[in-house]
Amino acid sequence: MADNKDNISTRSVHGGEDRKLPQRSLTYPIFQTSTYYFKDTAELKGYMDGDIDREEYGRYGNYTVKVAEGKLAALEGSQACALFSSGMTATTFTLLGMLSQGQHIVMTSDSYRRTRQFCLTYLKKFGIEVSIVPPGDFDAMESAITKNTKIIFSESPTNPYLNVLDLKKLAGIGKKHRVKTIIDATFATPYNQKPVEFGIDLVIHSATKYLGGHNDLLAGAVLGKAPLVDAIREVRGVMGGILDSNSAYLLIRGLKTFALRMERQNATAQAVAEFLESHPKVTKVHYPGLKSHPHHDIAVEQMKGFGGVVSFEVDGGLDAGSRLVDAVRIPFIAPSLGGVESLIEQPSLMSFYELSTEERLAVGIKDNLVRFAVGIEDVSDIIDDLKQALEKV
Repeated sequence: MADNKDNISTRSVHGGEDRKLPQRSLTYPIFQTSTYYFKDTAELKGYMDGDIDREEYGRYGNYTVKVAEGKLAALEGSQACALFSSGMTATTFTLLGMLSQGQHIVMTSDSYRRTRQFCLTYLKKFGIEVSIVPPGDFDAMESAITKNTKIIFSESPTNPYLNVLDLKKLAGIGKKHRVKTIIDATFATPYNQKPVEFGIDLVIHSATKYLGGHNDLLAGAVLGKAPLVDAIREVRGVMGGILDSNSAYLLIRGLKTFALRMERQNATAQAVAEFLESHPKVTKVHYPGLKSHPHHDIAVEQMKGFGGVVSFEVDGGLDAGSRLVDAVRIPFIAPSLGGVESLIEQPSLMSFYELSTEERLAVGIKDNLVRFAVGIEDVSDIIDDLKQALEKV
């Protein structure tokens, strides 16, 4: 299993922070300001010339945000990080900043549905072509690349089937064709997988999920080499969408316990997946930590753990899944994932409700599919809860 450096817990607590905290505060404070003053014109000129490193205006930067960015870069092992007001803002601003009219992007069909919607609907309005290829089909991916292709975009693991992409192979295709590669690694987190170590150019996270960890903030992050991230930060400065200081403070606080939470959620999800796979009322379990998962071998090779989401299919259709979801007592019925509270949902009723059964099946969403995002509750309580709920199916 890939080594993920055991000091990640120390970096979760101290990464990105100066030991000389303002006013000897133990936690980094919230800089609740929209603008910053200059003591004289000489300081202003020094800042404009790039000789003085400081902030000027809230849309361009905030000291609390800057510390959160430094902490995330330390966890990801990347040169730089830019934070945004949501995961989708991070994704859309990155693509808008890197693509121009007449250019082309290749993305996998199992990428987050809102990302696909943005590319197929909004990027096309700007004259940017989009090719969708099956997950893991590298031959189709290479065949889709044209002279105008600038980006290959995918996720690993994916939602909701937890497909795991061979990141080294993807990075190799990108370098071969001089195309930038972007991975949405929200489900993996830097605890389990660092795409930059495999040669991926940019990593995107919905920091709303595991990085924040408490279901109380929205944030998105883009990480990679400094010149590329700096260019995306410039887009943020023009278009807005920077993370606010209060959310940055909550993100810093959440990251302090990040490694502890991920260790617990990895272990709980593995135990839940094994329990579900052995249950007669569950027909299939999707979790890369199981040997039955089609991408188990590559997951073992490039991941430290397999994440806190388990998707499974119950014996029956939509109503059978609903009976289970309504019967559980610990998880809340809600979208999202990665927080300390367990969450459960049926993708057919949550993310894909507006589609017919036929349309859902066309994009791979079965009516009997349930997605369980484990929290940090006791694993025996979670399994006992699932056991009694499955009796209602």
